[in-house]
Amino acid sequence: MQNLPRLTPGLKRFFASESSGGIVLAVAAIAALIFSNSAWAPLYTAFTQIPGEVNIGEGRLVLAKPLIVWVNDLWMAVFFFLVGLEIKREFVSGELAQRSQAVLPAVAALGGMAVPALIYAAFNWQDSVGLHGWAIPAATDIAFAIGIVMLLGARVPTSLKIFLTAVAIMDDLGAIVVIALFYTSQLSLAMLAAAAVCLLVLLALNRSGVQRADLYIVVGLVMWLCVLKSGVHATLAGVATALFVPSAGREGRSPAEKLEHGLHPWVSFLILPMFAFANAGVSLRGLSVSDLLHPVSMGIALGLLIGKAVGVFGTSWLMIRLGWASKPGGADWVQFFGVCVLCGIGFTMSLFIGGLAFEGLSADYETRVKLGVIGGSLLSGIAGTLILLRRRSAS
Repeated sequence: MQNLPRLTPGLKRFFASESSGGIVLAVAAIAALIFSNSAWAPLYTAFTQIPGEVNIGEGRLVLAKPLIVWVNDLWMAVFFFLVGLEIKREFVSGELAQRSQAVLPAVAALGGMAVPALIYAAFNWQDSVGLHGWAIPAATDIAFAIGIVMLLGARVPTSLKIFLTAVAIMDDLGAIVVIALFYTSQLSLAMLAAAAVCLLVLLALNRSGVQRADLYIVVGLVMWLCVLKSGVHATLAGVATALFVPSAGREGRSPAEKLEHGLHPWVSFLILPMFAFANAGVSLRGLSVSDLLHPVSMGIALGLLIGKAVGVFGTSWLMIRLGWASKPGGADWVQFFGVCVLCGIGFTMSLFIGGLAFEGLSADYETRVKLGVIGGSLLSGIAGTLILLRRRSAS
């Protein structure tokens, strides 16, 4: 009998947090849509524009931003910090520690980024501005996707839950690389040099065996400020900081494990829902068929719904057929395909990349991004769920 994978205690905590967090995330997104399409729409807009200011040294350093910018630049840096901790854990001691375990989700994630990007590019090839959003449908929202598979319970084998998690983590890593390479504004070499100094300090702390997590966080905050002023998106500082936090502890749990465990509830139940509420609001008043069929909207929606399924499943099937990887144990091809379809739920990361791609441009692009992301993610979630439910009932 084939040995089936079992969830480690860390993965059990992870799944428990992501499943309930996915529900809260969905509620926040629905609330944003309701508010932005009701008589409360002005209050919703005013809420996202609440001013916030940090003044250090009597005006020497002033950061004055509206709430939505603080959420997208600072709060999401905490989210990316957690993503960095998860990536490091999986590569050091988790499901991706061995090459044989990492190869299938790694190639699947690559295919799941490439095919949606190609579909989007095909729709927007004649529009140089629209083409800048090619990476929007390349992302997977781990909270939503894991939330659905956990709600489906035994209908999704444990091996596929682990596969989906690994693909989403690899996907996040790919998204981080894409943001760093393609979605940065004009660069300040002085600020980048200061950020590099912060990286060296983090490296020195790590090599010296420093176990105090607060020291890494303080240096990380300084680096976040430097990266914010450099032109590179500030959230990348969160990932960079996480990679230097020690994953081995002298007594009990490591600093990385403690931070990951402590941050999960805050990210799942506050940061991501707030991001969803602040960014998912799109007014449906006055929308026409042409808005829904715009190349940006269609490219995103079909990239998520079709591109993700084809990219993740197609590359996985090829790897398995060639004997370069093994199919997740206890799962048949229909269940496998259903989980691949769920990878098309790109909500949080897709909205985030969309905001970077069309930053400072017409509000029409923001509306098209939201329509495509919400539509494609919703259809992917429904389609993947129906496939998994139908497979269970057929068996």
